[in-house]
Amino acid sequence: MIRSKNGSARAMRWMPWGAVCAAGIMVAGLTPMVVRAQEGAAAPVARPTPADVVEVEAEGEGVTREEALKIALRTALEKGGKQEIFSDTRVENFQLMYDTIISRAQGIVTDYKILEEKKIVGGTIKVRIKALVSKSVLHESWGAIQNVLNQIGRPKIMVHIVERIDGRIEEQSILETRVEERLLKSGFDLVARTAIEQVKRKELEDAAATGDTAKMQAIAKDHNAHIFIAGTANANQAGLEVPYGVPIAFYNCDVQVKAYYTDSAKLLASKGIPNTRGGAQGRKEFSPQAGKQALALAGENLVNELYAQIMEQWSTQISAGGESILEVEGIKFATASKLKKALAEIEGVNSVGMKFSKEIATYQINARMGAEDLAERLTEGEFGKLLEIEDLKLNRVQAKAKADTE
Repeated sequence: MIRSKNGSARAMRWMPWGAVCAAGIMVAGLTPMVVRAQEGAAAPVARPTPADVVEVEAEGEGVTREEALKIALRTALEKGGKQEIFSDTRVENFQLMYDTIISRAQGIVTDYKILEEKKIVGGTIKVRIKALVSKSVLHESWGAIQNVLNQIGRPKIMVHIVERIDGRIEEQSILETRVEERLLKSGFDLVARTAIEQVKRKELEDAAATGDTAKMQAIAKDHNAHIFIAGTANANQAGLEVPYGVPIAFYNCDVQVKAYYTDSAKLLASKGIPNTRGGAQGRKEFSPQAGKQALALAGENLVNELYAQIMEQWSTQISAGGESILEVEGIKFATASKLKKALAEIEGVNSVGMKFSKEIATYQINARMGAEDLAERLTEGEFGKLLEIEDLKLNRVQAKAKADTE
């Protein structure tokens, strides 16, 4: 017997797969152009043949059963689809594509059986599963992700973390560096800290410290950042101890992480680590270097968990395309309604929503194209006769009606 994702038992058959430091971080960013996989549903593709399916065993460990199962499914997908995934590592955006496909494991590996589940030292839970992986469906999913990334390009990310050790602001945040290193490894583009004007840095610092999302969002837009990561990291001395004859400077820390899409300010992810006591070797109770080491250790967990959450959300939306915003000023309601219908007829557009107020129409367009491609379409034919494109930034197109009649 094998247990499907909804928990029902049935005979196995071939199925389609479908800490130590204080930091408060906010991530605002990109309205994602990413694949939406229906939770619990397999991908709508042809039933694979037995020869196409690989049976693998995998393990996962996590604080909760759900987290452990997620990790096990990702490991199973990686093991079962190794040949398909690593067939061409030279492809553009390979690492980003790899991270995206692995984070979709729950929507892809839908036939699995939990062989063993147990608590281990430290209180974490470990699960061992047997799962079925379809190589052909993995190949199709890989191609779909590649097409989307080719259309929208790599998102640009801006990172700013205010780091305080014993209340004093550090010129260079070690946690910020760790976040940037992880993002660069995955192929994301970054906004260089030196590109941010000194005045803006101060504003950014104040906004991050107070949790002013709107201010951080505005600064991120000014620098064309699709994703914005900001926050604070604090480490405060907690005494000097000498275990086994080695002096250790201890620091108290805590971590809180939030993620937002820049354009909409929609919450993308949230992660927190409670107040934790940790230390590093040092002969003085006041040891900035020990504080930095504590922050670095907390940052390691923070970065990986934050990245995993963001990728999981992103990967579930790729297949549905992404959202672009079209804002048209000086347009009557009747014409705005006709424009909505015309937009829905554009090839590659999945859905169109509209809000109207005081002769300003705002359209939420879900499509397999970026805002730049959409803007180009709007300069052609009947669209070009009605609209004058005035601004294009991130996923937002701003236009003005040339002339409007009922």
